[in-house]
Amino acid sequence: MIIGFSLENWMSFRDQVTFSMVASRERQHGDRVPKLGKYQTRILPIAAIYGGNASGKTNFFKALNFAKGLVVKGTQPDSLIPVEPFRLGTKGAEHPSRFGFELLIDEIIYDYSFAVTRRAVLEEKLVAITSTSEKVLYHRLHGAPNFDDSLAKDQFLQFAFKGTRDNQLFLTNAVSQKVENFRPIYDWFKDTLELVAPDSRFEPFEQFLDEGHPLYSTMNEMLPQLDTGIAHLGGEDIPFENIPLPESLKIRLQEDVKEGKTVRFLTEPINERFVVTRKGGELRAKKLVTYHAKADGTEAKFEIRQESDGSQRVIDLLPAILELSAQVSRKVYVIDEIDRSLHTILTRRLLETYLGNCSTKSRTQLLFTTHDVLLMDQHLLRRDEMWVAERDACGSSSLSSFSEYKDVRYDKDIRKSYLQGRLGGIPRILLGGALTDSCHVQESEVED
Repeated sequence: MIIGFSLENWMSFRDQVTFSMVASRERQHGDRVPKLGKYQTRILPIAAIYGGNASGKTNFFKALNFAKGLVVKGTQPDSLIPVEPFRLGTKGAEHPSRFGFELLIDEIIYDYSFAVTRRAVLEEKLVAITSTSEKVLYHRLHGAPNFDDSLAKDQFLQFAFKGTRDNQLFLTNAVSQKVENFRPIYDWFKDTLELVAPDSRFEPFEQFLDEGHPLYSTMNEMLPQLDTGIAHLGGEDIPFENIPLPESLKIRLQEDVKEGKTVRFLTEPINERFVVTRKGGELRAKKLVTYHAKADGTEAKFEIRQESDGSQRVIDLLPAILELSAQVSRKVYVIDEIDRSLHTILTRRLLETYLGNCSTKSRTQLLFTTHDVLLMDQHLLRRDEMWVAERDACGSSSLSSFSEYKDVRYDKDIRKSYLQGRLGGIPRILLGGALTDSCHVQESEVED
């Protein structure tokens, strides 16, 4: 779980900004707020980030995406670190960008942070936090390591650090060198943190076609309840030679796909999804399609591309909601523009499905950005679960929680206050009337 995330000098975030998932003293919806008993704290299961266009919401999402990529994929030798510092200030590109994570992993809290420029990692630190103490496992500063006493005599750790390039995180290199001490932190970024962009597609869609997979039955049970018109998903058998791929890729598939193995691929922009399997020495292909009920009781087949944008978005988002709702799940999903192409009632239903499965023992989280003010409802979300991003006159973004506003009571209509501009995070053009003024046309300027 994310306990807190801080960033500085990243895209539109000039100054340090801290995003906290620690629950306030608020009692509302307390039965679904996870408790960390030995730490005597509670961590929120959900957070919504509002804000006007270009306020910084997506840049917050991109910061998490950058951090995940830097940890999991790393960098190539001699390549620049793809960091995007704030460009409207005077500090310049060589001023470091800083990222900090406070994470709950296997019931232990870790504080992991790093500072980078495009050329080098200037600082990196990993701290393990217990209920009574903090232990700095390692601290990398100006190219030199400082390990905790329990690790300082480990010669292999020293060897792994010496092999860490200036443009590479020690965490990344240590795991690649089979150092297991820090693998839980690496695995959190790799396997637990999931980022869903507005145009993201659900990748393991072969699960939609596998009648033995739990997702197959659950998806086909849920889709008819969401008013998409889709009765169920299915697979259409097609000749391998008819799949829309260049001949060079077809030849490669013929060579690489072994007996019993399956590969999947998606064609853009028409969003066709194919699964290729070798059975009996022959490559067989299936295309994901949808089925709708007809008035006579039969079914009509539709291509995925023939479904509305909203229905396609549901197909891609629903697996995330279902995974988050599983009792054994530990996933953290961050979804940018969760409401894109979705009716507000449908978006709310997805959120209610997830929250209905949260409890004090849950360890999943859902963070999302949105413009849908109808979700700004204290019957759905707590005040400390609603955030607003705002950009100042200098182009610098900030984040604040509604729980920080003293006049936002538990029984207050937050939506009304937000739209009236009392909480920030709305386009200034609505307040100043600039659009009306600039679009005004004098009668004398209109020709007959």
